[in-house]
Amino acid sequence: MAKKFTTLDYCQYLISSQINYTITNLADHLEEHSHDQINRYLKAEKLTPKLLWQNVKPTIVSDEAKYMYVLFDDTVLDKRHARKIEMAQRQYSGNEHGVVQGIGLVNCIYVNFKRHEFWVVDYRIYDPNGDGKSKLDHVSDMLKGLVHSKQLAFQTVLMDSWYATQRLMAEIDNFGKIY
Repeated sequence: MAKKFTTLDYCQYLISSQINYTITNLADHLEEHSHDQINRYLKAEKLTPKLLWQNVKPTIVSDEAKYMYVLFDDTVLDKRHARKIEMAQRQYSGNEHGVVQGIGLVNCIYVNFKRHEFWVVDYRIYDPNGDGKSKLDHVSDMLKGLVHSKQLAFQTVLMDSWYATQRLMAEIDNFGKIY
């Protein structure tokens, strides 16, 4: 009987694969799992930001707030050959230094500067046609979640300069954080 494909298997693949994160590539590197088996798993499993937080929370090593940072960054998963992926759209990619067809992802990373450790604690898929939200809206939502729900101690918020809108900077300032 074939070994069951798990969330841990998939997460390990995503962490280790820096270039090709397709199901086909994953199946090519795992003798015990087929493309169809992985595809069925991904269709049935809901890998949500809440699930990420539940798994990451016990591993976080916090310190004094002055040593704890929050980092927001976005990336585009290149899907230039995708014609039928609903969330894939044309958007700017810093890696490509131009516009590509891809899926946008906004990440929130919690950093213990003193220990040189970090944890991905939240993420959002950039899908303005599906949820009507901009990347700035997603950062704002995640920031509120860090303060109110996750209650993580941090002093500094780091992000690319294009995030520096008056609204977002005022929100960070109202939380008593440094940007």
